Amino acid sequence: MILAAGLGTRLRPITDETPKALVAVDGVPMLERVARHLISAGVDRLIVNVHHHADQVLGFLESRDRFGVDVLVSEEAGAPLETGGGLLHARRHFRGDEPFFLHNVDVVSDVPLSHLFRAHVASGALATLAVSDRPASRRLAFDRLGLRGRVDERAGTAEWVREADGETREYGFAGIHVISPSFFELVEERGAFSIMAPYLRLAGAGRPILPYDIGGALWLEMGDPDRLARARRLMESGSATD
Repeated sequence: MILAAGLGTRLRPITDETPKALVAVDGVPMLERVARHLISAGVDRLIVNVHHHADQVLGFLESRDRFGVDVLVSEEAGAPLETGGGLLHARRHFRGDEPFFLHNVDVVSDVPLSHLFRAHVASGALATLAVSDRPASRRLAFDRLGLRGRVDERAGTAEWVREADGETREYGFAGIHVISPSFFELVEERGAFSIMAPYLRLAGAGRPILPYDIGGALWLEMGDPDRLARARRLMESGSATD
């Protein structure tokens, strides 16, 4: 599933007329970059949630012949449902028989998605989160058992859901998940909510939510104009692939 329903408020005024999903980097809309990266890893069905300028996203999908795979659209009326609410709202579109990717639309990377998927399956985790050891004001904390909390320096808060088991390490989240289908049965939250709410609650109950360190893989997040401009410079110059 590609999370493409956000309003893109931090990218205004670009997103006043264009949905964030269709903002281009080196001539290619972010939605297309993410979709083709997932397909190259073996994905044969895409679920795309839409809200802001939904008609433009739907038209774009048709113009690309839905990238040659089965594409289902989950439209969110009213206000966007955030990451967790959006995933739950789209539940009917999932086959429900194997783990699936959840991927932010504004993240472009060369993370080896097939390796991430295999690591998730081998571990038996409820969810596996792509992370990196990079400076970040918001970080997820993991120990030997998996997720145990998060830190938000901007808000001056730290949330711990259980006692540490061994060394705790903090990572920046990369916006890419692999999730086991049993997750849906464990979600109690409703309405609009961040997926981190059930992750933390379930981690506190002993469910394994594990990190996958992407190491030195290319990773670009384009949530605001400065990051978008940097990503465009890197992609256009070829520096991102050097």
